[in-house]
Amino acid sequence: MAMPGDADMQHAAIDRRYDVIVEEHTCPRPDGSAMALRIARPKGQGLKREAPFPAAIDIHGGGWVLHDRHRNAYIDDSLAAAGIIVAAPEFRMPPEGAYPVSIADNHLAIRWLKANAAALGSRADLVGAIGTSSGGHQLMLCALRPDDARYGALALPGAAFDARLAFAVACWSVFDPLARYRMVREKQVKHLLAAHAAYWADEAAMAEGNPQLIVERRAFTQLPPLLVIQGTRDDNLTDDMADRFVAAYRAAGGDATLKTYEGKPHAFVILEPGTAPSEDAIATMAQFIRARAMNA
Repeated sequence: MAMPGDADMQHAAIDRRYDVIVEEHTCPRPDGSAMALRIARPKGQGLKREAPFPAAIDIHGGGWVLHDRHRNAYIDDSLAAAGIIVAAPEFRMPPEGAYPVSIADNHLAIRWLKANAAALGSRADLVGAIGTSSGGHQLMLCALRPDDARYGALALPGAAFDARLAFAVACWSVFDPLARYRMVREKQVKHLLAAHAAYWADEAAMAEGNPQLIVERRAFTQLPPLLVIQGTRDDNLTDDMADRFVAAYRAAGGDATLKTYEGKPHAFVILEPGTAPSEDAIATMAQFIRARAMNA
């Protein structure tokens, strides 16, 4: 389903109906290390028609190599105020771990959130995920291939939950890392070229771990309901990246909604917090997530 662009509609306000609790949790890895998670959740019980709350893992962006679990705090806390539990994992990045190490961490985080959903006020079947920029790329690999043995390589002690998602929200996302690499190579965007070199072994890996090609080739095992948020002046991506992915997703039988924001740059919601377009984007995310949870 298409949604009107930013220039065609009035902006919605976030329904901040709950106070927010922010907590730090940890998820164990099989090697004895632990992954930190920043959790923002609504205070108290959900409204009768909403209880239990939907929940989401939030995978931050940063070219696969930058930022941490606090990167999307404005988004996470705003969604929590609207009645959605959001857990942001501190997944490994280069030089500690290149592809597919971060995917395995995020796959583990999804299963951890399912295992702990009831304690946080949710249910395992209401768990989805959000991703921004390179985090959107990692989100879509988990979403499309939840049964991939490499992505699910990290065991979660005492829990047998899978990583299938109830929904996915991808914001200004790198759906086609190979196309993005070729674009930044042509433009000689040095910091993005360095990020690709740090995360990917080569172009063959960019083609293998490529959500666009996975969908086009029907090499997925799940197509969760998808919302894509995209600004129209995003210099970090090819101009057609969101459109191509949504078209392929729909052609493969998936439910995909694209919401565009006229004139907005990469990561506009994070860079311009509190502005009408940013508030509208988060309100759109919240409405999408709640609608999917109510149908679960």
